[in-house]
Formats: sequence, structure tokens, C-alpha cells
Amino acid sequence: MSKIHQVAQSGFGTGTNELYDRARPSYQQFALDHIRESVKSKEPLNVVEIGSGTGIFTRALLADPKWNQKIKQLKAVEPSEGMREVFSKAVKDDRVTVSEGTFASTHAEDTWADLVVIAQAFHWCPDYGTACLEFSRILKPNGSVAFIWNLEDRDSAEWVGRIRDHIEVHERGTPQFRHMYWRQTFDTPEYQSEFEPHKEQAWSYHLQGTKETVVDRASSKSYIAILPPRKKAEVQDEIRKIIDDSHKTWVDESKGIFEYPYKTHVVVAHKRQSNRHHV
Repeated sequence: MSKIHQVAQSGFGTGTNELYDRARPSYQQFALDHIRESVKSKEPLNVVEIGSGTGIFTRALLADPKWNQKIKQLKAVEPSEGMREVFSKAVKDDRVTVSEGTFASTHAEDTWADLVVIAQAFHWCPDYGTACLEFSRILKPNGSVAFIWNLEDRDSAEWVGRIRDHIEVHERGTPQFRHMYWRQTFDTPEYQSEFEPHKEQAWSYHLQGTKETVVDRASSKSYIAILPPRKKAEVQDEIRKIIDDSHKTWVDESKGIFEYPYKTHVVVAHKRQSNRHHV
């Protein structure tokens, strides 16, 4: 666990995982379709999911009829014991296993995978070059790697920006998606020698949420989860005030349900047919 970020270890440690699983959104159909259509391998597919968490993305794949029929086996890899426990309870499919592992050490066999997917996790990667070598090792020659993130869309609603400003001051320097440190991956010699140029796609959309949906989702962030109880309660109360004081687009005002703006960002890369980088 020495290579796992300390805030990730504690923020996603045992006792935080049920909230994470309940509060985090699933993955939209258009994003699942995009990843499926990007895969070059013939079906059925062997999938390695790294940083699989509580299984939110895995369950989205299994619940999608088009994806479900394409999966031969799925090996989920997750460093957090607490998340693996929730995963094991929530995912019931004979084709799926979950085990301890990291970006640098998945324990999958050489050239086993048609697809490596990382959902809501790659920004925690401590060594992009080493991760790229591991992706390449376990991927078949025509294999693909897909990175996907969901994030509250601060540009679509003023209140979302205010909430993100309010909680992000507690990040403690953690490598969050929004910092875009993960983009350094594509400049590493390891990536450039092993993979073709990546392609990105982003979508804006709305989920439905309530005040407590927003509070729970913010509370599931690693850096909020580790706050002392009194401070966490203060942060949560301020989120409620921001929502109360802001203009919202109502879906059902009588039930307190409003539009919750979101974005999904997907990056797909394909392994080179030859591992030599052609200039």
C-alpha cells in the first residue's frame, strides 16, 4: 500500500465505502456505448478494471444488455479492502472476480485483456509510465485502455460552482481529476512507445438530485470523508445553505428534486500493433 496516496487510503478506507457506493452516480449510456464501440478486439471480451472501487462501473456494464453479452471475464482490481468488501456483496456474476492490486501491479496474465478500464480513479495514479507498461503487458496486441470520470459541472449552474469551491479548499493537495495531472501520462516515453495517440470525448448532461443527494456526494469525496466530525458537519451545513439560497431548475419542487448538472469525460487509447514508437 506504500504507493497508494494516504488520503485515498483513509478517505476510501473501511467504513466510508457504503456512503461512496450509495452517493456516487453510475455511468451514462452514451459513455458506455462510446467505450464499447471503441474496442477493437473481437467478442467475447476479457476486461481488467483497475481501481474498481465498490463496483459502480462494473454493475453499469453488467446492467447494459449490449455490454453484458460481450463480456467473457472481468477481473476487478482494487487496493482498498473496504471497497472490495462492498464490491463482493454488490456484484454477483460468475464471470467477475475482484482482488487486491494497483495500477502498477494488476496480477493479470500477459496479453490477457481486450480492454483495461479505469473509472473515476486514474487521477490517483502515482507513476504514469509504470502504469502504461502494466497496461501494455496485460493487453492483447489490439487491446484498448479507457479512462472515464464523472464530475459535477460547475459551468452549468452557479450553485454547483459554489459548492465545489466550498469543498475543494479541503483537498490537501490530492491529485484530483480537475487538476489534469493525469494528462502527463500521454507525454511519457512509456505511453508513446506502447500506445497510439489517445482520443478524448466529453458530455454535459443533468442527473436528478435532492439537497441530501448533493450533501452525500460531497461527503463521499476522500478529502471530506477524513475531516473531523465537527468540521465535516459544518461543511455539510454550508452545502445545504448554498442550495437553499440558489436558483435551481426544478424537476419536482414538491419533492425537492432538481437538475444536478454533470459532465462525463472519456479517454480511449489503443495499444500499438508494434511496441516500437514510429516517428
